[in-house]
Amino acid sequence: MLIILRLLILILILNFSINKLFAADIPVIVIAPSKKAQSISTVGSSVMVYDQEYLDNNEDFFLGDILSDGSSINFNQSGGAGTISGIQLRGLPKAYSTVYIDGVKMSDNSTPKNDYYFDDILSGQISRVEILKGNQSSVYGSGAMGGTINITTKRGQPGFQKNFFYNTGSHGTQNLGFSIGGANDDRDFYIGLERYQTDGISQMSHNEEDDAYKNHTLIANYGYKISDKIGFTTNYRFANARLEYDSVNKDYRNDWDNSHEKESTVNFGFSYKPNVKFTNNLNFTSAYNSRTGNDIQSAYDSRFQKNGFWSYRDAINYKGIYNFNLDNSAVFGIEKEWNEMDYEKYNGRDDAIDRRYAEEVVSQYVDFQSRLTNNLYATAGIRFDDHTAAGREHSERVSLAYLFDDKNTKLKSSYGTGIKYPSLYEFYKNEGSSSLGAEHGKSFDFGMEKSFPEKGIRFDITYFNHKYEDMIEGQKRTGWLPQNVSGTVRSQGIELFSQYKFSNILNFDLNYTYNSTYDGADFDDPDMGPDSNGLFTNSQLVRIPRHLINLSSKISLVKDLQLIGSGGGPATTIAACNAVARAQEQGHSIESAVFAADAFFPFTDAPEILIRAGCNIGLVPKGGKFEKKIREFFQNHKVDMCFLPEDYRGFCRH
Repeated sequence: MLIILRLLILILILNFSINKLFAADIPVIVIAPSKKAQSISTVGSSVMVYDQEYLDNNEDFFLGDILSDGSSINFNQSGGAGTISGIQLRGLPKAYSTVYIDGVKMSDNSTPKNDYYFDDILSGQISRVEILKGNQSSVYGSGAMGGTINITTKRGQPGFQKNFFYNTGSHGTQNLGFSIGGANDDRDFYIGLERYQTDGISQMSHNEEDDAYKNHTLIANYGYKISDKIGFTTNYRFANARLEYDSVNKDYRNDWDNSHEKESTVNFGFSYKPNVKFTNNLNFTSAYNSRTGNDIQSAYDSRFQKNGFWSYRDAINYKGIYNFNLDNSAVFGIEKEWNEMDYEKYNGRDDAIDRRYAEEVVSQYVDFQSRLTNNLYATAGIRFDDHTAAGREHSERVSLAYLFDDKNTKLKSSYGTGIKYPSLYEFYKNEGSSSLGAEHGKSFDFGMEKSFPEKGIRFDITYFNHKYEDMIEGQKRTGWLPQNVSGTVRSQGIELFSQYKFSNILNFDLNYTYNSTYDGADFDDPDMGPDSNGLFTNSQLVRIPRHLINLSSKISLVKDLQLIGSGGGPATTIAACNAVARAQEQGHSIESAVFAADAFFPFTDAPEILIRAGCNIGLVPKGGKFEKKIREFFQNHKVDMCFLPEDYRGFCRH
């Protein structure tokens, strides 16, 4: 009876908490859509925000794994930790979404598509991520035809903070880090170091040696408010990673195959605000990427093939923000970018290859935000780019957001055009592709966001349609040199995000995306197949799923009618470890705590973690084919369980 009474009180408190949580009208502020702070409710484009709380409650070591939980986000990885990876938005190749870290553009000029790989971004030093979907070239320039991913690293908070964490797992996996930071009225600082390593596993069945990976990442941020009008910030990030990998060459075990990757970003920012209406920002940024490695030549030539790629990007950016009044503002800017690529190759003979290429881009843009009526918000912008090799281009966009009087329903729509300039690798591969031009794209989306605060329910449904032309592809008849080809690549679909919070400890998220992406590029090469339009014409793009579903769960610990720890993750074991760690970080004893989960535990590994930590009462929905086994497990360990009605059971892992 005492146990039941404690559980009933727990449920009442949690349900009261959820009502209190949703009653508070706390607006979410975003920067990405127009490079200025604005309420997310007034944005016509689709925006996803991963805040500090969400990131801290997720135990994935790599940022790409965390972001993959979102709607219409597909995270591709070629193997284990450290292998080539990237994020695709709305079924488009990863090269069509630009990535920024602390305001520094991260695309790699030495890759065939100006790709940016997420291989080496550890999550421990990241404070916020904003993902903006749809064509954003009018604000962010080349490569933003599918969207932008804006990553912010941690900064110091008021007072003084220090933190240390350590995680370990199978295959020699270790993740540890520490940080110090602080802030007062004038200054803030943050220094964080994170180390991840694993012995890994072999990615090839014929290979007996493991593929190890190591990563060291350093973050250093500083801000100084010189006066009420003048401020200075600097951000520095450095990642140093080493990876062993397997070749398709089965004649060698490839202990020699390796890759050494370095990545750094620097941002010096100055702000000047002469009055409440006008803000000026001047930023000097630099990005550096290097990839060097060894490979076995072939089954017939055991000499090393050494390759090295170095990418440099320096930029100076001016951004002005002018607020005409509370309802109307403009963002405008001028940017100049210097790009450089080095390429070295040595194949064991005397014929080493060493090449260096460079380019410049000058851009101007303006973006207007206006409140047309009490409920209708509009954005319109245009951008002009001038590339030293690919010429002049322009991009534009318009978006609308209609917010109903209840503030819980929003209709949104956006339309934009965009470009993607060729990479230096594409321009100068084999010294033969200097006539390349930009790729062009158009996109449209329309959707609705709806929430029911009193029930803890929120959902977002959006239809999107993208069209791209002048794609840069290799052709057999030209020796696979990159060329602008005719034809159109189309991507359309529906993305759905839904969230149900039964209480502060019982909740689930469900994301679903239907995507149809077809490559209509015309290779005009009969040698590639019987179809004169080319082998890949009108085919679904590879590695882009037509149906994409993401689910998440959460485990929470309660003691003395107080929430002492909670955690989520892609598996209940991770969620359990996270919940225990959160409680211990706050100095709480877990002895006699109650644990609860939004779905029935499919196996006994997660309950074991919680029981060893000291929990002796559990609260989970009933049902599932392993329920009998789980009941026996609890009885054998003398743990009291209360099974809620099956209606409360989530969609997780059954």
